[in-house]
Amino acid sequence: MGNKPELLVPAGSLAELEGYLEAGANAALIGEEKYGMRLPGIMAVDEIAEAVKLAHARSAKIYASVTNIISNELLAELPLYLQRLEQAGVDGIQFGDPAVLQAVRSMGLNLKLHWNAEMTSTNYATANYWGSKGASRVVLARELNMDEITEMQPHLKLDSEVQVHGMTNIYHSKRRLVDSYLKHQGRTLEHGKDELGKERGLFLVEAERPGEKFPIFEDTNGTHIMSSDDICILEDLHHLMAAGVNSFKIETLLKDVNYNTTVIKAYRKAVDSYFSNPDDYEFNEEWLDAIREVQDPERELSFGFFYKEQVY
Repeated sequence: MGNKPELLVPAGSLAELEGYLEAGANAALIGEEKYGMRLPGIMAVDEIAEAVKLAHARSAKIYASVTNIISNELLAELPLYLQRLEQAGVDGIQFGDPAVLQAVRSMGLNLKLHWNAEMTSTNYATANYWGSKGASRVVLARELNMDEITEMQPHLKLDSEVQVHGMTNIYHSKRRLVDSYLKHQGRTLEHGKDELGKERGLFLVEAERPGEKFPIFEDTNGTHIMSSDDICILEDLHHLMAAGVNSFKIETLLKDVNYNTTVIKAYRKAVDSYFSNPDDYEFNEEWLDAIREVQDPERELSFGFFYKEQVY
């Protein structure tokens, strides 16, 4: 039997982090909007250093998100930021742009690298390529199905991370599309661009699918459209544990703390139960019932792509 996988959650503040660790998470993804994408809150380096102390006191890990699209302008500031993350004591960084890896290597920094290329991390050869360049983990694409994920594990030469719960990003543009749309209509915002942020609760509805609401928000990185349902693989989590996936990510974005802590507790029970006795493991419906009780009735719990063919 392999090592118990970590439960990884994005946290938007020190208070959130503390609550999520208390609920059973043992790794957190944090950062700031300038360098990371689609985080539930902004944490500057000083706060990241505090988060590291808080997490390490509980034997948990902190990863910093450096997943933004790196421009030439941002490239100039990147080395110093990465150096400060190392000084803060983070346990690793998530990156998608090779410029981040290059900066880490050229600076001689001792930072573990987790390759997160969103939808392009679809096979073990590409993952192992980034492993050969210095990455220690691959964040597998959300579009992979269960067989593709489990069959990939023996071929991987680096750790794997899989999202097991929550919404996913389905579209991103560096442009402010909603802002432009409102201006085209001659409408102005009362309080400026912040009205289109995560707190506003905006969503899109397609004419062909009137019952599905796709959350949408804008920030300094542009426009983000999220899925209309929430992945929930809790019932079949044992397949991923048996295959040896190293990290399970619970996406906390656009959810309240009560919802997220309920979800974390349910997955913690499943992981602990499986590893206490894998041969006799049985899924407990009460774990899922607890999530159903707090689930938004307008958002379906689904298996996502776990039982579908790849669709791009």
